[in-house]
Amino acid sequence: MNRSNLKKMPLPVPATQSDIDAIHSARRKIAFERARSAPFHRDRLAGIDPDRLDDPAEWAKIPILEKEALRDLPPDRFQSEFFTGDPGDIMEFWRSGGATGVPLFYPRTAEDMKYGLLSFDRIFDCAGLSGGPHRVHVSFPLGIHPVGHVFCRVAQGRGIGVNWAGSGASTPSAVQVELIETLKPTIWLGMGSYALHLANLAEAGEFDLAGGSVEYVFTTAEPLSQAKRDKIERMWGATVFDGFGMTEAGMMGGEDAAHDGFRIWTDLWIIEVLDPDSDKPVAPGDVGKLVVTPLWTNNATPFIRWSSGDLVSVQPGGTGTGPYAVFPVLRHAHRTSGFFKVRGVNINHSEFEDFMFAMPDVNDFKAEVVTSDGWQDVLRVSFEARRGSDAAALAQDIAGRIKVTFESTPEVKELARGTLAHEFEGQIKAQRFIDQRGR
Repeated sequence: MNRSNLKKMPLPVPATQSDIDAIHSARRKIAFERARSAPFHRDRLAGIDPDRLDDPAEWAKIPILEKEALRDLPPDRFQSEFFTGDPGDIMEFWRSGGATGVPLFYPRTAEDMKYGLLSFDRIFDCAGLSGGPHRVHVSFPLGIHPVGHVFCRVAQGRGIGVNWAGSGASTPSAVQVELIETLKPTIWLGMGSYALHLANLAEAGEFDLAGGSVEYVFTTAEPLSQAKRDKIERMWGATVFDGFGMTEAGMMGGEDAAHDGFRIWTDLWIIEVLDPDSDKPVAPGDVGKLVVTPLWTNNATPFIRWSSGDLVSVQPGGTGTGPYAVFPVLRHAHRTSGFFKVRGVNINHSEFEDFMFAMPDVNDFKAEVVTSDGWQDVLRVSFEARRGSDAAALAQDIAGRIKVTFESTPEVKELARGTLAHEFEGQIKAQRFIDQRGR
């Protein structure tokens, strides 16, 4: 752990669960009072005793704030009814992920930023970042969403040199591959799907990314399945660490060397995992909806018992060791409703993506449902083969495995390496699943 950097942090990693409990007890009432000062919350929090908030029954009286409550709230009303504090204290705005309808912009004060930066900075220590000197290439978008520029700032605060590349929209992906080859960063930060995109471009350009300089890949902002993680690690020759965060709070947690879930910084927020139907707490390790109360990043936007829409499980312990083992392990359920229905058979997108990425000779793919000349629905799978593999044999293998696994006979087509990388260029997230019926 970088001890010199820890001295700059506004809150050290707690030593025990008792330390975390003491923080909760002290900050719970502050979070409540800040929320009650906002017009939006005033009626919602009426009748709750602020002196009894350590009592689970009293705390549970606070209504859960669902995303639907903000979805139809116009931005001007959000600023006037949800925002608290002095407008002169605002340092910057963090854009919401857009899941609440029209994206909202969350004011962040200087005090918020101290703990917001801390939440991102811990990602590196939790991962056990060692060696160096390090240099980082950041491929997260650098616009109005905070993740890219915040990571750049905390890396620089640790004395790490940063290439502020941004997404492919600001620095073309082919140029990013050239920069990685030339500048030789040891750390890459970006979305998992973009890591695959750059890896496919590198192979098409005959750059040996796996034999290059990058030792660590840090991802966040989208689900990362084990199959996608494995493929990134093969193609980059680097260890992948994932992070879990939300703009309503900050970077909520990251992985340690065990990679068995996210260590959630529970000294920065109260987390609850509740049954989606009853809103009662579930047993440790059971899946429920995640409810979050920020304890330090609530000076301007006092979220309290915010339901993020994530389905997760949380359990103390975990197999990792070190200072961050004091925090519980959160695992995301990664449930999705995305699927194709092809001739009566449901094909789940995330399961299909894992299936394809588990094949080492498949570099990338896209799946489409099309209508054939005979007016039959057909699953068309286009793929790019790894350099040196037998593409014809791989096509037959893909078709056979899909028929057995998904009970659908596909049309399989090989693409030249780099085709999908260019097709996906400019997309925020690679559109690998397209329903072409009726187009």
